[in-house]
Amino acid sequence: MAVSVRSWIANEGAKHLVLMLWLGANTWLFLSTFLLYSTGQQYHYLYKMLGLGLCISRASASVLNLNCSLVLLPMCRSLLTFVRGAHTVSTRKTRRLLDKSKTFHVACGVAICIFSVVHVSAHLANVVNFSTSYSDDFPALNLARYRGEDPKVIILTTIPGVTGVLLVLILLLMFMSSSYCVRMSNYEIFWYTHNLFIVFYIILMVHMIGGALKYQINIEAHPPGCLRTNQNSTEQQGEDLDYAEDEESRCREEAQFQPHNPQTWLWVSGPLCFYCVERVYRYIRSSNPVTIVTVIRHPCNVIELRMLKKNFKARPGQYIVLNCPGVSSFENHPFTLTTCPTVNRETFGVHLRVVGDWTERFTQLLLPLPRLAVEILPMVQQRRYPKLYVDGPFGSPSEEVFNYDVSLCVAGGIGVTPFACVLNALLDGWKGFRLQRLYFVWVCRELQSFYWFAELLCALHQKLWQENRPDYFNLRLYVSQTDNQQGMFEEQYRPLTSRLQVGRPRWKLLLDEIGKSNKRKRVGVFCCGPKGISRTLHRLCNSARSCGTAFEFNKESFS
Repeated sequence: MAVSVRSWIANEGAKHLVLMLWLGANTWLFLSTFLLYSTGQQYHYLYKMLGLGLCISRASASVLNLNCSLVLLPMCRSLLTFVRGAHTVSTRKTRRLLDKSKTFHVACGVAICIFSVVHVSAHLANVVNFSTSYSDDFPALNLARYRGEDPKVIILTTIPGVTGVLLVLILLLMFMSSSYCVRMSNYEIFWYTHNLFIVFYIILMVHMIGGALKYQINIEAHPPGCLRTNQNSTEQQGEDLDYAEDEESRCREEAQFQPHNPQTWLWVSGPLCFYCVERVYRYIRSSNPVTIVTVIRHPCNVIELRMLKKNFKARPGQYIVLNCPGVSSFENHPFTLTTCPTVNRETFGVHLRVVGDWTERFTQLLLPLPRLAVEILPMVQQRRYPKLYVDGPFGSPSEEVFNYDVSLCVAGGIGVTPFACVLNALLDGWKGFRLQRLYFVWVCRELQSFYWFAELLCALHQKLWQENRPDYFNLRLYVSQTDNQQGMFEEQYRPLTSRLQVGRPRWKLLLDEIGKSNKRKRVGVFCCGPKGISRTLHRLCNSARSCGTAFEFNKESFS
């Protein structure tokens, strides 16, 4: 399939540019630090003792410092939401680039793991060299206390050694629990181990305090390789002979060494302060519990939750993070808003599918099973809901739906939630946006899933017909399972029946049709659903078309 240069640049250009800049920065840091320690005069004697292990360990440490600072920035959600919402500051390309923040976070995390292996391997070689290449001429340069000291003893009796072991253990736990299978099967393990990053950064700050590696501070008085006063030219070895031939090459004083000042805090302190300030801000903002107004049980194990919170404002497409102490005080789970507060309605809501331990326990607190043995009460008691805290809202790719002339929203199952808020905004009569036409495709396995938002879809359809704008909203529904399809919809849902098809969409034909109807335009494609649909749409958006339409791909993710 041919690739459209225009579409590829729109979808991949900025991402690959940032990737190249990031790789370039890592490469430059590694090479420049490597050359500094291999050729720098202040490291002459240390290099002779440790060899390439010195250069590789310090070069990888520089890369680790960079990535340990960058990995925090994509997690500053409030900062990213502010940049995304400030349209005078950010362009659409910048906002679309912010959608890749999670990918950048993962890339930095992988780089930290890879270069940690390199760093640890080089330092293991250094510890062996400290033991076997013990310097009698420069005792201050040694980390070992005597020649032949057990390397394991050196590691376990020095600050860099002990903290290094702890950092490796924490990083190993975080890396193993970050795999896709762990996150999907037991999100709690991922959540709790990932919060070890606080301990990781504290230990990281302490890691360099021991001063294992030292550099020479009196190069002018003691040029590296000079002939010391207790030596003659025949005692000098190899490269030092050339210096001994000249009287000026004699050392005026003994070499003096000093440990490096810790530099990790210079790299990490800025992003760490940003992150800590944001966490404090988010804690204060979410400190007051919300009022749960309504809980509705929908078909296919979906719960709708309507809430009320003072001064809560949100835009269509954004998401919030829920914390229910009755389930777990430390677990926070993101859910896309399906309704936003408006002038006439202060409540906001989410739809959550009951899958996993957290949602099951949360649902049991919201809708406890009735106790059959209880007698009928003489008076009606008000239902008591669990205490619930809301953090957010935060930005997401679906906010950009209104910033295109033409948008295509593709939802798979419960992935419809980001677009439900967009449809509610159209129904509420939002104005001042750019959108001129909206294509909406919703694919579900079971017919009953369409009842989650059947009333919303019918109400929007009727509103647009009354306003004589039937072509504004193009709706297509697909059900993949053909079992039990009798009596698809009630009479009140007739507008949906004519738009319901059995099977799966033919994506290429759909995009070709949209392209021919919107020649030479940029169409925003928004997808939230299974990876199979997402990959297919992403590939098709980058393909060339005779109509010259550019499809800009935007993807939501719950993983």
